[in-house]
Amino acid sequence: MTNCKVIRRNSLMICVTAVLMSLAMNSANAVIIPAKKPAPVNCVPLGDWIVPGSGKVSQQEVISRAAKASVVLLGETHINADHHRWQLQALAALHAQRPNMVIGFEMFPRRVQPALDKWIAGELSEKEFLRAAEWDHVWNTDASLYLPLFHFARMNRIPMLALNIETSLRRQVAEKGFYGVPVEEREGLTRPAEPSQAYIDFLLPIYKQHDRKPKKDDETTQDDPDFRRFIGGQQLWDRAMAQILQQALTRSTGAEKPLVVGVMGTGHVLHGFGVTHQLHDLGVKSVAALLPWDSDKSCKNLVAGVADAVFGVLPHVAESFRPQFQRLGIRYEMGRGGAVILQVEKNSIAEAAKLQDSDVILEMAGVPVKTLEDVTTIVKRQAPGTWLPMKVKRDDQEMQVIAKFPAAKH
Repeated sequence: MTNCKVIRRNSLMICVTAVLMSLAMNSANAVIIPAKKPAPVNCVPLGDWIVPGSGKVSQQEVISRAAKASVVLLGETHINADHHRWQLQALAALHAQRPNMVIGFEMFPRRVQPALDKWIAGELSEKEFLRAAEWDHVWNTDASLYLPLFHFARMNRIPMLALNIETSLRRQVAEKGFYGVPVEEREGLTRPAEPSQAYIDFLLPIYKQHDRKPKKDDETTQDDPDFRRFIGGQQLWDRAMAQILQQALTRSTGAEKPLVVGVMGTGHVLHGFGVTHQLHDLGVKSVAALLPWDSDKSCKNLVAGVADAVFGVLPHVAESFRPQFQRLGIRYEMGRGGAVILQVEKNSIAEAAKLQDSDVILEMAGVPVKTLEDVTTIVKRQAPGTWLPMKVKRDDQEMQVIAKFPAAKH
């Protein structure tokens, strides 16, 4: 006899398990319910606009709303080519409605603004512009991803603004605090607005992923001094870009204010935590945030408030778009007898070689590193599948580090 749970109701005995098994065997249309519902994907189909928390909306409506704002923020993942194609499309649509436009780019520090002005004036070729703007040093991402945006601005005589500050300033603030950096070294920045608790909660897991200190993940709390300094560095970054965008509005002398557009990493745009928060503190209340949304991204992140609207694009596939030159994956400046590493990029050749922030590269392939161009020139010469020996100084000790460049894929 089959064992089953027995329920007594009005003197009737029902064998629940037996009944269910009988129904399943005798029904040709039996439905099997999975034990766990898979996470939904493709919540933003390719080519569709979605208002998070609301639903599908037409491009005309999205652009019409955004064009009425004072500032529009266009997010991106820097290496995703489809994100930049979407940005170009959005810029063209916005420009059709608000031809009085200014475009700010996170990719450029303020000191290279003269190069941007000359580019828009038609005084520089592509090659001259990238050299004058120190592209390989200040951003070091394949320029062909961004050049269509730069050409669009020049073709339409739209002013381009350098939104960023020096990486070294962000590092100083992260180490010493805002008031620990002399006024004359702050690049005119004002103190950032205090972060919201939601922003702190958002940044903590990001900090844990990049924290190099040898401690357990659960030991890092929101009161950790190093984490607070990390927050300070992020706020400064957000404030720097917000300040230039705000100044583009206030310095306008015409009767009609320009539409100011900021092109920047998605992390500065999400949920209004970053640049939007700083813009509000600076008195700019009308801000529209538009983001590209990879078609394979989990729908659990598509919540109300993440952006004003998102657009479905293709996810980045490394094999489909390869840089035209080798990259070590560091941000650096000259000092202390070589190239001082300011930041090691995640999943880069430099990280695999165990290079660290604050390391000083003294030599590469036996050649002393004396200028910014020495690093990029030597790295670009490196053939796929080869090794690059480097002499590195770390904490007053010199050591040899080998960077291994992967073989080319066919």
